[in-house]
Amino acid sequence: MDSVNGLPLHPLVVHIVVVMVPLAAVFAVLGVVWPAARRKLGIVTPIVAAIALAATPIATSAGESLEKKTPPSAVLERHTELGDQMIYFAAPLFVLAALWWVHTSAWFRENEWVAGRVPALTRGRSQTVITGVLAVLLVVDAVGAVVWVYRIGDAGARSVWGG
Repeated sequence: MDSVNGLPLHPLVVHIVVVMVPLAAVFAVLGVVWPAARRKLGIVTPIVAAIALAATPIATSAGESLEKKTPPSAVLERHTELGDQMIYFAAPLFVLAALWWVHTSAWFRENEWVAGRVPALTRGRSQTVITGVLAVLLVVDAVGAVVWVYRIGDAGARSVWGG
């Protein structure tokens, strides 16, 4: 299926990625730098990141289908190449957001079953190291994902509207 009611599927689905990736990135960064936001957002951040991740290959596949019906150009080729790489930002964003949520969730810290199985994640110096590494990786990937969405969108707009 590459169209909906005669409209190409790609521009419809790509807007899910364009909204959800930056939203997940903002939620992730807020969760890292602002504990109150982390508590309020809770599992919402990994859910938004999961939606972004699920929509990414659908948008890519629909884009490849649309590309076959579009006259070739260097700008379109660049857009396609950048789009193919989005999964390398969306997947880590989801994984890191989920790990961050699990690692910082009060429920996981207080649950004896989890605490008994993974004591390194629940207390002590190793928690500080893990927290720092996860925080840095999450923020770096979140920023990279937003930049990548911008680059893809810019190339896509140029391929459609010229420039």
